[in-house]
Amino acid sequence: MALILITGASDGLGRALAEDLAAGGRHRLLLHGRDARRLDEVAEATGGETFKADFSSLADVRRLAAEIAESHDRLDVLVNNAGIGFHVEGSTRQSSADGHELRLAVNYLAPVLLTRELLPLLRRAAPARIVNVASIGQQPIDFDDPQLERGYTDVAAYCRSKLALISHTHDLAEELDGSGVTVNSVHPATYMPTAMSRRSGMEIVDSLEKGVAATRRLVEAPELAEVTGRYFDGEKEARASEEAYDPDYRRRLSELTQKLLADF
Repeated sequence: MALILITGASDGLGRALAEDLAAGGRHRLLLHGRDARRLDEVAEATGGETFKADFSSLADVRRLAAEIAESHDRLDVLVNNAGIGFHVEGSTRQSSADGHELRLAVNYLAPVLLTRELLPLLRRAAPARIVNVASIGQQPIDFDDPQLERGYTDVAAYCRSKLALISHTHDLAEELDGSGVTVNSVHPATYMPTAMSRRSGMEIVDSLEKGVAATRRLVEAPELAEVTGRYFDGEKEARASEEAYDPDYRRRLSELTQKLLADF
């Protein structure tokens, strides 16, 4: 029975994925979210164990990892799903508890730190999997303005954070080569009927079921057991933005990431 941690499990894709995985009775679920009431609802529906943490605080991310490591000595699958979407209109730049641009912090720095902290559990469980929920919306970070202090829009901040996560996925796959731990990223579906999509102001395009199927495939499909360092658009392997494969971009992103996480 696989032990699976799903971040952002109290709503949207995360909740639907948790309920879908629980229905088979073959997995034990660890459920992360910010809202205790909604987490309890998902736990009641799935039988999962709940962990409350705010990803806008890197200290809280580290605490979450420590709590999981205290209660579990292995982890078979980590699904980095938690994130903040965007508003097409009315964009206002916000900062995290640590002073980082909010979407960079929640959508990128938080899953990178959580993954780093949980790697010992994943290595112990090998073969294990990391699934990073990304997006088809991608933009490169401007390393002269990595916190997007000039010309800010929610859309740009969101797209930069998601390309960063995809680029990090490729680096991590190389780092973990031969360890038995795979890591892939996925754009599950486009504008599913979730609170995140509704807040964006965009029209719904794909079903929630489509997003769940694409994500679940990376969680447990036997044919993907050894596939790593790939980006998927739905259930098909795809090509991300070119920066995700550019050694110089990835090096500069890695240096920036290390700097921003240096105190955590």
